[in-house]
Amino acid sequence: MAGRFAPRPASRPARTTVRDGRAADPAGMPRQTPAPAVPPAVRTWVPEGPLDLGLVLGPLRRGSGDPTFRALPDGSVWRTSLTPAGPGTLRVTRHGGEVRGEAWGPGAGWFLDRLPELLGAADDPAAFVPRHRLLALTRHRRPGLRLARTGLVLESLIPSVLEQKVTTGEAYRAWRLLVRKYGEPAPGPAPERMAVMPPPRTWALIPSWEWHRAGVDDKRASTVLRAVRVAARLEEAAGMAPAAARARLELVPGIGPWTSAETVQRSHGAPDEVTTGDLHLPGIVGWALAGDRYADDAAMLDLLEPYAGQRHRAARLILLSGRTPARRAPKMPRWDIGRL
Repeated sequence: MAGRFAPRPASRPARTTVRDGRAADPAGMPRQTPAPAVPPAVRTWVPEGPLDLGLVLGPLRRGSGDPTFRALPDGSVWRTSLTPAGPGTLRVTRHGGEVRGEAWGPGAGWFLDRLPELLGAADDPAAFVPRHRLLALTRHRRPGLRLARTGLVLESLIPSVLEQKVTTGEAYRAWRLLVRKYGEPAPGPAPERMAVMPPPRTWALIPSWEWHRAGVDDKRASTVLRAVRVAARLEEAAGMAPAAARARLELVPGIGPWTSAETVQRSHGAPDEVTTGDLHLPGIVGWALAGDRYADDAAMLDLLEPYAGQRHRAARLILLSGRTPARRAPKMPRWDIGRL
């Protein structure tokens, strides 16, 4: 759209829209008006063993423009969530052997109570016994890897649904546009344009044309709508064992093994819930462990069988090793249905 319209005169103020009683900028993002500085709720925690914030929290980010996640050059990681207590913003930093969490908003207490779990306190990296030299070397080089546990289902489920059958870039764009337009500004002094994911009712009221503009087809949009209608029941799955949680998620039409695994890996920090049905992962695992770039799900699971109980961690280490087969075909084509 750049260059299509003549610029407005400098003396004429930019148009401001009002949505839900709040001022919004022309892009639809609620304007973050300056607010008095509010001191954060603070918690410090000393992890046992090495901890790499980027490795632990990185899987929660949906692209570099994710409104709910920001990693800054100073080493801090910012994150927003719609917690059971309300919206919250969390800033995590590490100084020496101590982790400091600062939180704002109604969900601040909930965030800080679960800070150790979020950073992998419930994970047991020592349970992983490498049986391939590649994985042994990668674990040695990445000692700070732990599996995060958010304790929240919907915030991982919805973006996973958006990633079904499309390129990663398309899915990230849809998540970014929808959260910025229908979420609310992050509480506290969060980095610019951070937002909190909309509540289930707001997701349910998004008009069909807005899904279309975000590049989300009717099948994925319908799956999200079915999920948010039973949001409370799905959130209960956070307290279940990973296998039982996946079974509950898959009761919703449109949610299959790929989506449930991607969700539970984040909500539960599940070390054994390996993703099946992925376009690339079987070939990556097959190439790394057996030199077979054409491995399918069955072959991947056979190769990961020695890591039963830790198959997801094994797959994470393989991806971190950087040993992936060279591309031999064009990337999956990108289709922007919002232009149709």
